Amino acid sequence: MPNRKINRRKFLKVAAITSAAGLITATGIYKLTEFSSNAKGKIVIIGGGAAGLSMAALLQRWLDEPDITLIDPSDRQYYQPGFTLVASGVYTPDEVWKDQKDCVPSQTKWIKDIVKEVNPVSNQIVTESNGNISYDFLVLTPGLQINWEKTEGITKDTLGLGNAHSIYDFEGAQKTWTAIQEFSKTGGKGIFTDTYTKHKCGGAPKKICLLAEHYTRKQETRDNVTLSYYTAANELYDVPYYTPRLLEIYNERNIPIHLTTRLKGVDTSAKRVYMDHIETIGDEKIITPITEDYEFLHFTPPMSAPDFVKNSGLSWTEGKLADEGWVMIDKETLVHKTYSNIICLGDCAGIPTSKTSAAVRKQVPVAAMNLISLMDGKSPEMKYNGYAACPIITDYGHVLLCEFDYDKNPQPSAPFTMMDMSKEQAAAWHLKVKVLKPLYFNGMLNGYGLS
Repeated sequence: MPNRKINRRKFLKVAAITSAAGLITATGIYKLTEFSSNAKGKIVIIGGGAAGLSMAALLQRWLDEPDITLIDPSDRQYYQPGFTLVASGVYTPDEVWKDQKDCVPSQTKWIKDIVKEVNPVSNQIVTESNGNISYDFLVLTPGLQINWEKTEGITKDTLGLGNAHSIYDFEGAQKTWTAIQEFSKTGGKGIFTDTYTKHKCGGAPKKICLLAEHYTRKQETRDNVTLSYYTAANELYDVPYYTPRLLEIYNERNIPIHLTTRLKGVDTSAKRVYMDHIETIGDEKIITPITEDYEFLHFTPPMSAPDFVKNSGLSWTEGKLADEGWVMIDKETLVHKTYSNIICLGDCAGIPTSKTSAAVRKQVPVAAMNLISLMDGKSPEMKYNGYAACPIITDYGHVLLCEFDYDKNPQPSAPFTMMDMSKEQAAAWHLKVKVLKPLYFNGMLNGYGLS
């Protein structure tokens, strides 16, 4: 019997890895190399993250005579989904980045600069150091902007001061891991907060909370800490298929959840947080201030589209996506609703799905094919169904792998179609920790495994 259990675990691990690899080698590469086009035009891509580099690589392979310019100021390419694993001691910091020069496709012209403005009427981009750059077609993939200063008492430069931490920063993730280890020894009150804006990897605040809790159990110090989770949303998670188990986990771990509560500020010298509990009764909004002391704090900062996007008239002007300036595109074709020579995808896109690299993986072939159709003078016909994935790490060894579409319906990928994915799985942990990072650097950024 013991051998059978071991063999089954090994089987699930191998199944997850080989299936993921098989999908990329057998399906992704074949589908995305068989197409070619003689469409012509000057393409400029703003932003060299997951979406920008994947688009550059795929367009470079699909176009017979590609004319692609990438504008991005970064020296490094970070595997940002790995920040949570740095903050929990699973990865070392050097495992989650590579030099940007080694990630930009060889035939793509890279302008290492900062974009200040886009003029979509004249097809001009204003940069900080290289003046104006013209385009025929624009791909907007600048990611998002983390607005640290919108939490009173916090700046990026002071992350970690007063034991207030955030994994949404490379250095911050490293400081978080040091702090969690110390917190497990000293004990006390730990507070974890979500935020009120859309943000990258919506599951990340939950992951680090659950990993911190499990770490204290591994150190046999759980009885010395109390943990609380505060979210600005009116529910812990908005995908019904996965929410019941997630709620059970928080209850089993004795982590109370406080809904509709927004972090306002942090007094790092006193180790105190200031929050507002917001309740709507009829047409009236009732705000109740909350003050809590802490020994360890992990917070999620507000996020938005980059300022240059908001200042260039490319954002939604009404609706839920307007406040943070997300780009106004058709949610299926990813084409801008006003300027048809602009495609947008990734974190900056104003579409009602999660901002994850898994979503980008599905968006890239749709965006690339529709861009080529526009270059050929045709209508964009490829459609994105809103697929996103959020691997919520529930402990060191298990992941609740949430995959869903625009309608919040579950969309499990093989081999997980054979498992009950409404529960956490060890196989999903192996996929998260062992497979996804090498596939990001060696597959996705090179334009493979995107179908």
